[in-house]
Amino acid sequence: MIVAYPYLIIDAHYEYVRDNGKVLSKGVLIVKGVNEAGYREILAVEMAYTESETTWSALFERLKARGLYGVLNVTSDEHKGLVKGVKRHFQEACWQRCQTHFQRNAKDLVPRTKQAALADGLREVFNAPDLEEARERVEELIQTYQHSYPDLAKKLDEEMEHTLTCFHFPKDHRKRIRTTNGLERFNQEINRRSRVVRIFPNDASCIRLIGALAMEQSEEWLTGRRYLDMSLLEEMNPPQELSTAAD
Repeated sequence: MIVAYPYLIIDAHYEYVRDNGKVLSKGVLIVKGVNEAGYREILAVEMAYTESETTWSALFERLKARGLYGVLNVTSDEHKGLVKGVKRHFQEACWQRCQTHFQRNAKDLVPRTKQAALADGLREVFNAPDLEEARERVEELIQTYQHSYPDLAKKLDEEMEHTLTCFHFPKDHRKRIRTTNGLERFNQEINRRSRVVRIFPNDASCIRLIGALAMEQSEEWLTGRRYLDMSLLEEMNPPQELSTAAD
């Protein structure tokens, strides 16, 4: 049975793998989906020499060939190749920039002594009750930092709108689609298991381990509690102009 996946959460994990006598750091591209019934599962685990528009696009093409459809929102970090691939293959979907990744990047633009205050300000934005209030809080942050830290103010002004895409979706869904944290926890489990191996002898051995973990995780999710009430989506209609956020 073909099932729609309104939400995709995408991230990459890196492992050391032997390749033609060399030890290389290779990417493991991982796609998690939340299906129309509200359950999570890992949809893809693939090896790549690196993250790029080409490698991500190839993965998205294979997923669509397998029947993936109905994508309304894709959550990821701001990796340019990944974002371009999302724009190309999910033209009618919105793009949510991971708030956690954005917060980490923003904190690098201020001294350590100022990072806690910035983090508090960003959390106030992300936890706003609605989009209008979130935007007002962004403007307040810009005003706060525009003279003392102009690079930060510019980043907030030019990039932060993409972190607010989740506000166009049901309130009860926002915390679950605004970051890639769930996949990062899965990556932590991969690290725990792969630490024993240290260097995989080839791509196949790496995929066997991570693929098995992905199957175990998906089974746990699919047989556990419903992750999201997807009936809430029936009353909303994401603005199509957000699909160009990858620009």
